[in-house]
Amino acid sequence: MITNLHSDDESTIQCYKGIEQAGSAYTEDVQLLFILHGKMNMRCGNEEFVISGNQLALLKRNIWIEYTHTSEDGNDLQYLRFTIKADLVKEFTTMSTLPTVKSDEQPSILVVAGGSGWMPYVLSLEPILLDTGRRQPGLVKIKMLELLFHLSRISPAVFEQLLDVRDHYRMNITTTVEENIMNPMSIEELAALSGRSLSSFRRDFMAIYQMPPSQWIRLKRLEKARELLLGTTMTVTEICYTLGFEHIAHFSRLFKSHFGRSPSCYKAVVAE
Repeated sequence: MITNLHSDDESTIQCYKGIEQAGSAYTEDVQLLFILHGKMNMRCGNEEFVISGNQLALLKRNIWIEYTHTSEDGNDLQYLRFTIKADLVKEFTTMSTLPTVKSDEQPSILVVAGGSGWMPYVLSLEPILLDTGRRQPGLVKIKMLELLFHLSRISPAVFEQLLDVRDHYRMNITTTVEENIMNPMSIEELAALSGRSLSSFRRDFMAIYQMPPSQWIRLKRLEKARELLLGTTMTVTEICYTLGFEHIAHFSRLFKSHFGRSPSCYKAVVAE
């Protein structure tokens, strides 16, 4: 079971511990992931990462990740994950003497091995975070500020990324949309991922592709559906939901409008 914990202002910190299944997610805020048991495989764009027990990973904000997990030594995946809001980091910067922040671009996911001293500290947070009786007003926030102080001392690489509360760098818009064409992301999420406002994203997209992003993405997914009907044994239902269409009727209507026949009829003709 996943336990969702909030600080008293209900927006600064979220912490999870539990058994996680394979899936995908959009990280609107910086994530700190501490693996306690098991192993997690992550993909972000063309980059792949493996995070094992006694490792931590820092995930940048405004990225799309896909993940799977495997057991280790008979233990299912268990983790603690903290969502670090920019306001918390900014508050921390007013309370401490900070190291110089490097400007070099860091990977989307930064993995740090254990042994640097942070694991005992993280484990010490568990009783306070999971015991509702011990979570007094403001306590979670105080403990998270302590965690930031601790990371600033023992893991400069992670801390440099935590301090980078600027907007995500402006990715090449073609790279952004084409790497995520099959991910069930909204236009707003694609805009954030590319480091643009929604209006700037739509404007830049139109300049490149000469059509609105929603129309272009729909056409690309229909072309992929045709490719899967031709080259795989996947059913129409499997193709529909794999490509992010909401339901079969909607998918079939769009496919027939574009290719002249329904996907089921198309597949039947191809099979003959």
